[in-house]
Amino acid sequence: MDPKCWRVKLNDGHFIPVLGFGTYAPEEVPKSKAEEATKIAIDVGFRHIDSAHLYQNEEEIGKALLEKMVDGTVKREDIFYTTKLWATFLHPELVRPALERSLKKLGLDYVDLFIIHVPIAMKPGEELIPKDASGEVILDIVDLRDTWEALEKCKDAGLTKSIGVSNFNHKQLEMILNKPGLKYKPVCNQVECHPYLNQSKLLEFCKSKDIVVVAYSALGSHRDPIWVEKDSPYLLEDPILNVIAKKHNRNPGQIVLRYQLQRGVVVLAKSFNEKRIKENFQVFDFELTPEDMKAIDGLNRNFRYDKMLFAVDHPYYPFSEEY
Repeated sequence: MDPKCWRVKLNDGHFIPVLGFGTYAPEEVPKSKAEEATKIAIDVGFRHIDSAHLYQNEEEIGKALLEKMVDGTVKREDIFYTTKLWATFLHPELVRPALERSLKKLGLDYVDLFIIHVPIAMKPGEELIPKDASGEVILDIVDLRDTWEALEKCKDAGLTKSIGVSNFNHKQLEMILNKPGLKYKPVCNQVECHPYLNQSKLLEFCKSKDIVVVAYSALGSHRDPIWVEKDSPYLLEDPILNVIAKKHNRNPGQIVLRYQLQRGVVVLAKSFNEKRIKENFQVFDFELTPEDMKAIDGLNRNFRYDKMLFAVDHPYYPFSEEY
């Protein structure tokens, strides 16, 4: 089910499956759907599961993982599980308790990958998105190098095998890489990445530093109004992607996932629909031609679905840099 060639080696020696199952869903989707979908994904062959404290579904995912371990489908070591440190826990003393809370919900002893979800800190506390009386998000400033040191300690304590970041630009990555006394480099940078935002410069930078790029919103994006503007384009309706899909007798979703795999990007596919979950895993038995790849590269328009505009004035706002 999971040939070793479908994994890539991280800079700390661990391996990450190149195709992952994303579990984020807008608030109105019942959390039980994440449990059902995760079980289907594991049955189909997914071994890399990506979630986060923000998604508020780790209990359900933990149940799905346990059920698939109990019924003998997988062992714990077959699964690569990622969780993320949310913006309200970036103060160093909050990092380990946040990871321990996720582990408790999941019913796991360790995660495979623990990443800083965003470089922008929010006011610490129990509220996921703390807001003031006027409805503005309450931001905070934390030195990410101190946060990183706390992640290193989580790795040393065996609570996570690998540590990385998400939504960092190249300057923020350099800040971590150049940190005095750095013990472990980030193994990955998980960012929005798809043919309309192909991140070629960031990808090149990360490759030069032996940091894996993990793509979220690879199929375009959910239309969650909290994060995404409603007039955003539908990536999978793109005419060029549809022509290429027809040529290969595939659907556009499979084309954009395959595109990332061929560029050396680890890619997350999010769907809670059984048919789509199965289709999203069928990306290892065909290949895009150099012409196809070039045509898809040509679709780039630096269009970002999730702009995080609430933090545009924050000193660590990641998207004011070109990459």
